[in-house]
Amino acid sequence: MGATHPHLLRDDGETYRLGLMDRVEALGLGNHVVFLNRFAERPELLDHIAMCDVYVTPYPDEAQMTSGTLAYAHGLGRPVVSTPYWHATELLGDGTGVLVPLGDGVKMGSAVADLLVDGPARQAMATSAYAASRPMVWAQVAQRYEDAFREALRSPVSTRLRAGYPAPMAPPHLPLPATSNQHFKVMCDDTGLFQHAIRSIPDRRHGYCVDDNARALLLCIKPDNRLDAGFALAAHFASFVQHAWNPDNRRFRNFMSFDRRWLEPAGSQDSHGRTLWALGVCTALPDPALSAWATDLFVEALPTVLEFTAPRSWAFALLGLDAYCPTRPHDSQADAIRHCLAERLHALLRDTATGPWPWFESRLTYDNARLCEALILTGGRIGDADMLTAGLESLRWLLEMQTAPAGHFRPIGSHGFALAQRTPLPFDQQPLEACATVAACLAARQYDPDGLWSSAAHQAFTWFLGENDLAVSLVDVDSGSCRDGLHPDRANDNRGAESVLSYLLALADMRAMARYGASFPIPPEGPSDKVPLDG
Repeated sequence: MGATHPHLLRDDGETYRLGLMDRVEALGLGNHVVFLNRFAERPELLDHIAMCDVYVTPYPDEAQMTSGTLAYAHGLGRPVVSTPYWHATELLGDGTGVLVPLGDGVKMGSAVADLLVDGPARQAMATSAYAASRPMVWAQVAQRYEDAFREALRSPVSTRLRAGYPAPMAPPHLPLPATSNQHFKVMCDDTGLFQHAIRSIPDRRHGYCVDDNARALLLCIKPDNRLDAGFALAAHFASFVQHAWNPDNRRFRNFMSFDRRWLEPAGSQDSHGRTLWALGVCTALPDPALSAWATDLFVEALPTVLEFTAPRSWAFALLGLDAYCPTRPHDSQADAIRHCLAERLHALLRDTATGPWPWFESRLTYDNARLCEALILTGGRIGDADMLTAGLESLRWLLEMQTAPAGHFRPIGSHGFALAQRTPLPFDQQPLEACATVAACLAARQYDPDGLWSSAAHQAFTWFLGENDLAVSLVDVDSGSCRDGLHPDRANDNRGAESVLSYLLALADMRAMARYGASFPIPPEGPSDKVPLDG
């Protein structure tokens, strides 16, 4: 494909092309080879490259510095077989293509044939090439230039050159998107919020869960949610939470089928903790009816959490207690439970953390930042400096683990949940982690003036908007929908409840951060009378 180079055409005419065409006819391949003798504009060129099963660049000169079509093929995730000229060696040397010796037509043919008959190998190479080329898309290249310029501005030479001039302003943050709850409402019926979606259509096969409906309640009562009739929807989700309560075992059920049958007598410890979190925040509302309802159910369901062993269930309950305790200062039992759970979480960090792995568990899994957030808020609220510091330091480390080499936010990949004390795997990436990180940074900023927390929250939030490994936006701002995450080669185009909740909760927290500005006037509580609890 392509026209003969003007210099070659001037010196030798079409001799080279005609020779190739003669060779094709002599080999009996006339019905298998097409010559497109014209210059192809980039859209047409990319269309043809995208159709390739294998793309071949057999340049005979090792000093070939660059190949535009090689870059396009690699960026489009096509398997490439190439001679080892300089550009190909640099681009494909990591195994995202096949390199064969210069001038060895037999090995070239064998490499092509092997790929053509091995679909899984072809697909694996295509996936690797696409992922490896993401840092070269223009958005990422521009970001690296910006990072380099900012690093230069921080250098000693640059500082001296700027002496006597005003300090540069902080990097501007993009304006936050407008809030839309269009998809959020699509995902609801008169029972509650559906768990899953097929693309943007609610999937009734999986019914509902209290995990999602409790978080939907939490979203609706957030002061910065800017949802259309958000507070009016709160009673809808409160009704689901009330129905989930099982007084026989003092636990919340979790999963409900589409025909409104509970599928278990008790849900997970995490789902119980998340429901306590939503109820605790409800108790602090100015609405007397909703607050009174939430208080009664919170007080009844809270003691059960002392039986739990899952650290995230403790953290979720602590987030609810952080809202409940200041408004009910005479509830000594709740205060004692708060101290007990916080000490458990703090002790878990002390007992498990090592120098290179200062974390609560031997592995990083899901909703990680909520553990830090719970320690930060509780330590700050009760005036425990050691607990607050532990929460802040564990969050600093987590932010490092969630930052890609290119500088953007990279959530802990679910493929690596089983790896003990190992660098996390990059995929699959889930919106839940970005949401939790934004919230934890908001909590940290309440008690620590370090500008890191604002920058890290912004970095985590822009993951939703395309500042990620695939440079793909997960959010449709007009509808408020959010894709279910990132695979190595694509975004998951389903848009379930957890994803839309994660995006809208993170957006509300970013608005809160902007509203509060530089300071958060949240004083620690004074000492209170506590009922001793075995921890």
